[in-house]
Amino acid sequence: MTTTVTPPETPPVKESKRSRLPKSARAGGTLHGGPIAYAILIVFTLVSLFPLVWTAIAASRDNQRLAQTPPPFWFGSNLFKNLEIAWKDANLGEAFLNTTIVAGVSAATIVVLSTIAGFAFAKLRFKGRNALMLIVIGTMMVPPQLSIIPLYMMVAKLDWTDQLQAVIFPSLVSAFGVFFMRQYLLQALPDEVIEAARVDGASSWRVVWHVVFPAARPAMAVLGMLMFVQTWNDFLWPFLVLTQNGNPTVQVAVAALGRGYTPDQSLIMAGALLGTLPLLLVFAIFGKQIVGGIMQGAVKG
Repeated sequence: MTTTVTPPETPPVKESKRSRLPKSARAGGTLHGGPIAYAILIVFTLVSLFPLVWTAIAASRDNQRLAQTPPPFWFGSNLFKNLEIAWKDANLGEAFLNTTIVAGVSAATIVVLSTIAGFAFAKLRFKGRNALMLIVIGTMMVPPQLSIIPLYMMVAKLDWTDQLQAVIFPSLVSAFGVFFMRQYLLQALPDEVIEAARVDGASSWRVVWHVVFPAARPAMAVLGMLMFVQTWNDFLWPFLVLTQNGNPTVQVAVAALGRGYTPDQSLIMAGALLGTLPLLLVFAIFGKQIVGGIMQGAVKG
């Protein structure tokens, strides 16, 4: 007589929480926002683009139409004509070259000096480090307008008025840059890497060149863009020490378009649009690389 043994019933396997998650929420999945998120992003994008679009609209009209109520909300037919007049009247060709030199030199110097100083404040141990860092942060709270008179007196004594070095030298260092790089290197640069380089016999400058600069590359790219944009848009100090007929920057040249008994607002807007286009071009070319560098540095940190 054969006996059949029935295997015990296997309890049903409960579906894990991970399997119940949508694919977009699992590891390696792509996150997608809902319609509300996209609607909010669209609204913020339109609000952010409105000043630039309005500048282009105003640059395509004439002064008489801009003075009417309601103002125009669509493009006219004078855009390229106004751009050509503004380019010639404001001498924007020379102004672009001067501003590129000033912004490029200032941004590069700030990035290098801020990275070295940020490394010293973040990883080196020396007496008075915290006090010096507080002083650096304190200088960020002083309005820059307070230093204009003594700085102008110094520039005049050196006979640098209407010369590019009068704009370059005061902007070679940045307290914000030092603080920014210090905060980044505190997290992105492990102490063990520096100690390993010391064990291998690396000097301080070799550590900076072969360890600090590669680790700080994403933050250096972001800081360089921020400082380039800030120097490019700087108006008050270049307006005081430079003239349109000498060595103007873009902002000084555009400001000259507003002179006269009845300033032509369309030409001013055309000059402002020309002065903004290089910044948009730089961000369009390097924006993706900079954002990718930030994310790469965040993952490594």
